[in-house]
Amino acid sequence: MTTATERLTRLLALVPWLRARPGVYVADAAREFGITERQLREDLELLWVCGLPGGSPGDLIDISYEGDQVTVVDPQTLERPLRLTADEAMTLVVAAKALAHVRSSTERDALDRARHKLEAAVAVPLGGVEVALDRPVDDAVLTDLRAAITGSRRVHLRYVVWGRDELTERDVDPMRVLYQDGRWYLEGWCHSAAGMRMFRVDRITGLRVLDVPAAPPPDAVPRDTTGGVYRPSPSDVRVVLALSAAARWVTDYYPAESVAPGEDGGLLLTVRAADPSWVRRLVLGLGGHARIVEPPELVEEVHGAAIQALAAYESPL
Repeated sequence: MTTATERLTRLLALVPWLRARPGVYVADAAREFGITERQLREDLELLWVCGLPGGSPGDLIDISYEGDQVTVVDPQTLERPLRLTADEAMTLVVAAKALAHVRSSTERDALDRARHKLEAAVAVPLGGVEVALDRPVDDAVLTDLRAAITGSRRVHLRYVVWGRDELTERDVDPMRVLYQDGRWYLEGWCHSAAGMRMFRVDRITGLRVLDVPAAPPPDAVPRDTTGGVYRPSPSDVRVVLALSAAARWVTDYYPAESVAPGEDGGLLLTVRAADPSWVRRLVLGLGGHARIVEPPELVEEVHGAAIQALAAYESPL
């Protein structure tokens, strides 16, 4: 069954297509759009009562029939096919570049060809636009991780814990790699933490496949990621942040428990943090565009860190 959105898209494409082919046969037009002749005639009957505001005969799309041939006499500004806007085109280019980091080299070539055609087709030149993505994943790391999982081998990781700004060394029994929410993850039994852990692959700075069998405990099972990778614990610290309008982008990068309107176009963001140190660094980095509302102890901690930082600027060299 055709949805209203699908039909509207077809109607918007149908008018300029017919306009460029006066006297085209109904059967040929129906075949071109992949619909029956009856559907095409119903579309034409709908177009007859569409047009510019006013609704008088001179404001409506004018279509003429001659036997089984149809001609659009007056398209009412729908002379040209729909074109992507610059924002729409840029969205597709960004998506293609992001997807190129996920697919194999053969599929990546096809994506690049499609992207070049898109850039050539849009009115706004995009060839010189550079899209900055997160640190790309090394294909060799993914290959080694998959080989370790297939061969049931333990791996040694050099892994950056961003929340603590710390480079760690750990042995992991890998169980799966998955692509979720635009990122690659490794999930496995971490011997340092003595538990199941999820690691972002782009934060793995070193990897060795060990000649040691992977042996996760029988009760170690991958988490359900249907609702996303992030799974806060009830024991995590509940933090409420007040963001200015200029810092609303934070909600796109950090999983939130809730988001509510704030003052002057800002937001009240509630997050859960197992280690609140990353929240402290975030707030200090945002300057006056973010402040911690609660918990009180974290408010005091950030206040003290800010005073310390300001004092360092005032100290003589």
